[in-house]
Amino acid sequence: MKNKRKHHMSIGIDKIGFATSQYVLNMADLALARGAEPEKFSKGLMLDATSITPITEDIVTLASDAAADILNDDDKKAIDMVIVATESSIDQSKAAAVYVHSLLGIQPFARSFEMKEACYAATAGLNYAKLHVATHPDSKVLVIASDIARYGVGSSGESTQGAGAVAMLVSQNPRILELADDNVAQTRDVMDFWRPNYSSTPYVQGIYSTKQYLDSLKTTWAAYQERHQADFADFSAFCLHLPYPKLALKGLNKIIPKDLNAENKERLINHFDASITYSRQIGNIYTGSLYLGLLSLLEQSQDLKAGDKIGFFSYGSGAVSEIFSGRLVEGYKDMLRSDRLDTFAQRHNLSVADYEKLFYEEAQLDDTGSTQFATYQTGSFRLTEISEHQRIYKGNQND
Repeated sequence: MKNKRKHHMSIGIDKIGFATSQYVLNMADLALARGAEPEKFSKGLMLDATSITPITEDIVTLASDAAADILNDDDKKAIDMVIVATESSIDQSKAAAVYVHSLLGIQPFARSFEMKEACYAATAGLNYAKLHVATHPDSKVLVIASDIARYGVGSSGESTQGAGAVAMLVSQNPRILELADDNVAQTRDVMDFWRPNYSSTPYVQGIYSTKQYLDSLKTTWAAYQERHQADFADFSAFCLHLPYPKLALKGLNKIIPKDLNAENKERLINHFDASITYSRQIGNIYTGSLYLGLLSLLEQSQDLKAGDKIGFFSYGSGAVSEIFSGRLVEGYKDMLRSDRLDTFAQRHNLSVADYEKLFYEEAQLDDTGSTQFATYQTGSFRLTEISEHQRIYKGNQND
């Protein structure tokens, strides 16, 4: 009988990289300018600062930066698919992944495309990557979640803005996390958050969206438990989508069983705190928020170990949610960085007035559809100009 059993291939996240902007807005400064108590953000949302992008930084530069951080030449030869998940796209036709593929110098015989479903799409990308590697074991797939969350000045969502990209290299025998095959997804047609083509900022029903997030979590978790006879005590940590950390904490408290022992509960809460450390400094990065939570958990938690099972709850308004799990593999710590909070501290602090000027600057095109941009601080790549409606990107040579 033994021979009949299909050989189990380990597939998952082999490398993970992150990039954010070079500018930061302090939440206390924003609170002061908006006539709110600083506690409203620091305690009410559990946010301390938010990354702010200039016009020369967009989802392409952030995505390329996050991936350049982790890829070597062998990776670029082996990658045969580039997936960018985003809800702040720069073009209705051309995928951001095509620009990223070019900027990174990935071998030409690769499939490149963009995926969208609010904050959820990176999870679909990760699952597609896993399925691809299962049938093509020598290939690697680059999945990047890249977004800039932008609301209006003084709007209710302004305090949850953020910018960043998380790049994940998916391969067999991954060195960070092995993905299980236990995904349970749910779709429901609701209008909790959306952005029509004609609007540069989203429409949000805040309280309704919170309800949808929590109810999707509860019902998807119930289905997941039923299908997989899942026991909450088996999870060392649970990462949840982080529109703002306080909502995820509410969600976690909703699904922790009342009878879970105190030791397990304390471990989950400690790991939750580790998972929101980065988001507290960066804000909401839409598709990447869940995976920034994973990165934060892995780099900030002191007591995770190989073999630990991590649960994931992904949510994208509109709405699609998914729960799945993965296990940490031996040596995963070697694939991580310990200096990330230091790099966040190096961002340039903006006054509220400067943030409003910088973040809401619009491209002024001439008759030919062209414009040059002022030089702002960016990561390894920048948008230098628009020439006859074409976006021109360059790598920063000093890197």
